[in-house]
Amino acid sequence: AMAASVSHFIAKYPLEQMEDGDVYITNDPWLATGHLHDFTVVTPVFRHGITVALFASTCHVVDVGGLGFGPDARQVYEEGIYLPILPLAKRGEMNQTLLEIVRANVREPLLLEGDFFSLAACNETGVRRLREMMDEFDLDEIETMADLIMERSSSAMLKEIRRLPFGTYHYSMMIDGYESNVNLVAAMSIGEDGIDVDFSGTSAVSEYGINVPLPYTQAYASFGVRCLVGPTVPNNAGSLGPVRVSAPLGSILNAPPPCAVAARHAIGQMLPDVMIGCLEQVLPNRTPAEGTSCLWNFVLYGGHGISGGGFANATPFTVTMFHNGGTGARPTKDGLSATAYPSGVRNTPVEINEAIAPVRIWRKEYRTDSAGAGRCRGGLGQVMEISNVEGAPFALSSMFDRVDHAPRGRAGGMAGACGRVSLKSGVSVPPKGRTQIPGDEHLVLEMPGGGGHGPPGERDPKLIEADLRDGLLTEEFAEQNYAVSVAADGSVTRPIVSD
Repeated sequence: AMAASVSHFIAKYPLEQMEDGDVYITNDPWLATGHLHDFTVVTPVFRHGITVALFASTCHVVDVGGLGFGPDARQVYEEGIYLPILPLAKRGEMNQTLLEIVRANVREPLLLEGDFFSLAACNETGVRRLREMMDEFDLDEIETMADLIMERSSSAMLKEIRRLPFGTYHYSMMIDGYESNVNLVAAMSIGEDGIDVDFSGTSAVSEYGINVPLPYTQAYASFGVRCLVGPTVPNNAGSLGPVRVSAPLGSILNAPPPCAVAARHAIGQMLPDVMIGCLEQVLPNRTPAEGTSCLWNFVLYGGHGISGGGFANATPFTVTMFHNGGTGARPTKDGLSATAYPSGVRNTPVEINEAIAPVRIWRKEYRTDSAGAGRCRGGLGQVMEISNVEGAPFALSSMFDRVDHAPRGRAGGMAGACGRVSLKSGVSVPPKGRTQIPGDEHLVLEMPGGGGHGPPGERDPKLIEADLRDGLLTEEFAEQNYAVSVAADGSVTRPIVSD
């Protein structure tokens, strides 16, 4: 999505108008990476007064103002500051007017400004190193080399696609959504000239901020295909070109402006598993089961307007935490526990969160019995327990899925556990939206587990014994789902069935 966005920058500011030292920026969800919290920065590279390349970088920032990071907005205008493609710097001078406007509209102005400078510095490092490389090899342009790389990548990808049986393959996935369930429906057509994915039949746009702009849909669907088809081919426009993704305008996977889109990941990150479901029909025994898929990321807020009048001096804070449940089991290996797929975002160390905000994480541990049973079991989810150390109320902005619809197993494997959001007292908390957590309570997050792969009755008893020793499953779960007996010493036996 970031690479595709560069064409929009060039359309707004043609190469002949760019100057050495210019830097451009946007967070337009439909021109970049899908929601306002992602800023994309583009920097041209000049050599002998001619533009020879462009560098781009993107990062998700902690706050963009508005309602904050969450799914509760009804239009994108409520979700925060919305920057069209604009100069962040001209001829090396930062756009102070732009920075001043942004600082005045967000909760964490220093952090956001720092992110802008960091993105520009990333690009500048690329600019410097590219110039050094071109000097070393006495190159005036790199288009000849780039064209060769693109052509070879495209040919290599098409070669991989042509090894697959041609035809159209269907898969669908029902997930929680917000106000109602969402059905993701895909038809994947494999042919001589590539792979076409059509999401016709998918649910319509939501009234809330879980809608997905088309570039994000195309990015995550393409990624799901590339995980199994041509994964060793370099990732560039050449290898991505043969994978074409479309969704009907007005569907939740092609939401037009001004739809709210802040939590687009809650839906969009399910798409690789949908693609894998299609490809399982042509690549049997090579595809994993379904996993948690969408990040269980959330934002905690404290301070004025949240903590209440009795806590007027409560510390104001905004902290974003990235965590996840388990991935689906693979055909020959267990799923990965507490691991983000497809996003690849790592869990946030609790020490960092506790250092920058008055929060305490009392528990962060694997969730027992959450992994779907199978010859290879799914990855485990995790349990987190969180409170405000000042005893003041705080707000949770949640964007969780897989609470009502579990990750499904594959090839006879069982589903993973659904997620759950609650207070330590047992009161349930909605999985999406903003909820105030009482100051004397603890928030408890129980994240989903991944689905299993293969019949549970074929799992090696020694692996079940190891999971029992490690506390990853209980004796009751093992006996019910793996059809085994657990002895007092922890040894596992499977009853002998006679013909």
